[in-house]
Amino acid sequence: MPLARLQPHAPQSSSGASRTLMELARERVLNEGARPAIVITGASSGIGKEIARLATLEDSFLLLVDGARPQLNELVAELTAQGTRAAALCIDLTGPDALQSIEKVLGAHDLYCEVLVNSGARALFGPAAGIATSEQLSVVAVNVRTLTELTLRFVPEMIARGRGGVLNVGSIAGYAPGPNMAVYAASKAFVNSFTAAIASELARTGISITCVAPGLAIRQFLRSPTLPAWLFNVVPGPSAFDAAVAAWLAFKTGQHVVMPKWTSRLALIASRLLQDSILLRFLGALHRPSETG
Repeated sequence: MPLARLQPHAPQSSSGASRTLMELARERVLNEGARPAIVITGASSGIGKEIARLATLEDSFLLLVDGARPQLNELVAELTAQGTRAAALCIDLTGPDALQSIEKVLGAHDLYCEVLVNSGARALFGPAAGIATSEQLSVVAVNVRTLTELTLRFVPEMIARGRGGVLNVGSIAGYAPGPNMAVYAASKAFVNSFTAAIASELARTGISITCVAPGLAIRQFLRSPTLPAWLFNVVPGPSAFDAAVAAWLAFKTGQHVVMPKWTSRLALIASRLLQDSILLRFLGALHRPSETG
């Protein structure tokens, strides 16, 4: 059965005899001739871009997904020039048909998703009450809804095959409240927690589930004219390359959580030791907007 024709939610019959999602996954697994693919969202820049470059070491087709068409096409041209089989899919990850678009391309190339890398993300900086609600909901749509939908869509097929995995890009910001970046920090708290729970559920299935929680490497997708005055100096994030290497190695070796930088691990320990009131005062000062922009 062609990949693109299967829908993630089969209608239930009144008799209750309709096939489950797992049964549909098993049926697709039997599609001989389909080739494995690594699907990477947020692939046009930052950690996603560097993971795409590392993934060329695998014998898999790369489906690179993002909304930045020129950068995405440039990356695909770079990778294909090296002999890698890759394709670009330029879509808005906040759109309701993002999953269907990915499935359509997979089906057109006779592929199945063996590895899913959820690197697509958005961030906003500033008081929650001062930012448009629509903008904040777009952060939730990419960081939470799309990541969850893609994970829940492809994991059952991975289980049916007994191989594959998911690499989610979380954040150290998800381990504490984030004044002036409330929605972003909360969305990454979801990613961190969701990934850990799925990893526990699939611990003995042969499926690798990993969450990389780098420092605040959010400049690449930060939508704000005013950056935090002290934040990036006090808690510097790793380079995109270093974070990608740490994430990919952790994923390949079956680790569930990786923090590429020791400063991130130290910040996490400190956040757990401090009282909430003290922690919030400290974070409020750390996240204070720059007056110069």
